[in-house]
Amino acid sequence: MTNDTTYRWPHKDLLDVTQLSAEDTLHLLDVAASFQEINSRPVKKVPTLKGKTIVLFFVENSTRTKTSFDVAGKRLSADTFALAKTGSSLNKGESLKDTGLTLQAMAPDIIVIRHPSSGAARFLAELLPCSIVNGGDGWHAHPTQALLDCYSLRQAWNGIFAGRTLLILGDIAHSRVARSNMHLLHMLGVHLRLCAPRTLLPAGVEHWPVEVYSNLEAAVRDVDAVMCLRLQLERQQAGLLPDLAEYSRRYCLSRQHLALAKPEVKVLHPGPMNRGLEISNDIADAPACLVLDQVSAGVATRMAVLYLLTTRNDGDLV
Repeated sequence: MTNDTTYRWPHKDLLDVTQLSAEDTLHLLDVAASFQEINSRPVKKVPTLKGKTIVLFFVENSTRTKTSFDVAGKRLSADTFALAKTGSSLNKGESLKDTGLTLQAMAPDIIVIRHPSSGAARFLAELLPCSIVNGGDGWHAHPTQALLDCYSLRQAWNGIFAGRTLLILGDIAHSRVARSNMHLLHMLGVHLRLCAPRTLLPAGVEHWPVEVYSNLEAAVRDVDAVMCLRLQLERQQAGLLPDLAEYSRRYCLSRQHLALAKPEVKVLHPGPMNRGLEISNDIADAPACLVLDQVSAGVATRMAVLYLLTTRNDGDLV
């Protein structure tokens, strides 16, 4: 935990990393580090949130985010309940507003929502008194993914962000992960590069605090870390990538590319990975790849998020 005994978590909800200060972020990562120790115990459970209720409302498919929030809640002894679109009245035409009000009537402490529409989490946060956590909304934001990526990098970089260089590679236009990481890592002092075909760069990227490349060999040179992104073909319009084989030839991260980076380079991927398309097998299975570290960090980071939101009004300082 942080040594700052005067610090109080100021946020009712976690909707976007843009709401966080550097102090908020580093405090949350400190709390996550304390929970990571719990995850290494033979009995991985503490009574910290006993009696609290967390609803996992996932309108979009998810393996890592949904499962890690579920595990995080259970390890803190909270009661967790999962609701998917296929099992909800959204399939019968019910509005998001009415579904949210229905869930609130059951008195949850936190609702974690993943939704295909940007702004869905903010809509519920403004409507409901319980805490809302954005588990990913459209192309907009994925704050807990960015936080767990920062946790993984802080471990790999011995706590030093300033002066590091990270390359984000792949389908940036459709990636809420790229947007959230860009904001958070820039705030922490990381120099950022983007590399993608022109058709997979977002509008307005020239105003982002990044360097933009189209050539992977140039982009990867002397970086401290590379974050590969999944090609989100389900979100793309036809014609953006007419030839996947050509994309793989130019933008699939390989051992030859990493040889141009710094010797201790690390590789991240939010998953799921498309091996051979975004990342080669030899890199995905290499010691430099932090993908499984990210999954482990996801549980600890989401434990920290749930803890800070549910205890923000308690008498004890956190």
